Amino acid sequence: MILLEGCRTVATMDDSGSELVDASILIDGGVVRWVGSGRAPVREQPEVVDGHGLVAIPGLVNTHHHLYQTLTRVRAQQGGLFDWLRELYPAWARIDAEWERNAAEAGLAELALSGCSTTTDHHYVFPAGAGGLLEAEIESAAQLGIRFHPCRGSMDLGQSRGGLPPDGVVEDIDTILANTDQAINRFHDPTPGSMLRIAVGPCSPFSASPELMRESAALARRHQVRLHTHIAETLDEEAYCLKTFNRRPLELLEDLHFLGPDVWLAHCVHLGPADIRRMAETRTAVAWCPTSNMRLGSGFAPAREMIDAGVTVGLAVDGSASNDSGNLSAEIRQALLTTRARKGAAAMTAREALHVATRGGAACLGRDDIGSIEVGKRADIALFAVDDLAHRGAEADPVAALVFCDPGPVRHLFVEGKPVVRDGQLVNLREGALANEH
Repeated sequence: MILLEGCRTVATMDDSGSELVDASILIDGGVVRWVGSGRAPVREQPEVVDGHGLVAIPGLVNTHHHLYQTLTRVRAQQGGLFDWLRELYPAWARIDAEWERNAAEAGLAELALSGCSTTTDHHYVFPAGAGGLLEAEIESAAQLGIRFHPCRGSMDLGQSRGGLPPDGVVEDIDTILANTDQAINRFHDPTPGSMLRIAVGPCSPFSASPELMRESAALARRHQVRLHTHIAETLDEEAYCLKTFNRRPLELLEDLHFLGPDVWLAHCVHLGPADIRRMAETRTAVAWCPTSNMRLGSGFAPAREMIDAGVTVGLAVDGSASNDSGNLSAEIRQALLTTRARKGAAAMTAREALHVATRGGAACLGRDDIGSIEVGKRADIALFAVDDLAHRGAEADPVAALVFCDPGPVRHLFVEGKPVVRDGQLVNLREGALANEH
């Protein structure tokens, strides 16, 4: 039993947006048992964590990543998506289990230190002869203590068949479907409070054949797991889809049975009003990646328009080779600022941006047991200092300060009621040794 005592503010992110001042949170058995001011209703002496000067929010949820990319930052610095991929695929063709383990440890640690308690990963590069890749990142997440939703990704459309990736990093459909089926049977845990769930994730229309996309959707629905892919990221992709399929990207996905309440899509930068309406009608969710989209010159996703239309939108850092960082707190600030740059200073509030990074992300991943601090929800809680130099002068609104001011590291992070970060330090991994190994 743990008591997070005397927090300056608890921003619950519940349906009414409740914020409690000088409040405490009681955690027991991985679950939030009580939230409020005054004396906690305890029968035994809990472990007490001092929350004075701290703002508690739900653990952040990262809805799209490529962990293997933490070993290839600041490459292809002037390239758009297609040129960036062409330059990096030869390096990624050398991925093995050791690479994946080191990259995953570093990427997951970065996320945890930014207050992220749940993340997905979209791993789709499986070079011939490289085994144990998905297993390596699953083991890393378990060691760190972070809640994990990896996608068993795939590519079958190599250069010899008109795709973008080299043939050495793609697989045949039968191998992909067999290995995806095996991963779901071996690892997927659908129970409430699950720490590990598998999704199905063919990569993109220019690296996965229509047959693979259809078969992947059917497999995911047989197993009742979620479905993920990249779509509408760049104008180059749109031109490819129009030339190859005579369909715009979202139209193509609908033809392939790849829209629905069990689907979330990465990027969605180049959507028109009709696309957004169709997303809302089919209850298809979106992983919004502001920094990656700017870094590659892809554009700005119409996140405000999607949210207003009723589309579920979560936030994501994307891969560390197109973001060069894994700071999800910083991404909240980017979401706010890019929306205001597009739509005006009143286009998004700090609390709306926090909602996207918590409740929105949880909904993208099909979770109703995380994303808010409420009795009965899983105890995924991030506590940030607002009494340091970076937040001086922001005392009038400490919750908004988390978004407007410098996105500093988390002070404490609890996942399933267990400490993952204490006093700014990883609990289950040594950061210095991890950096050296990486």
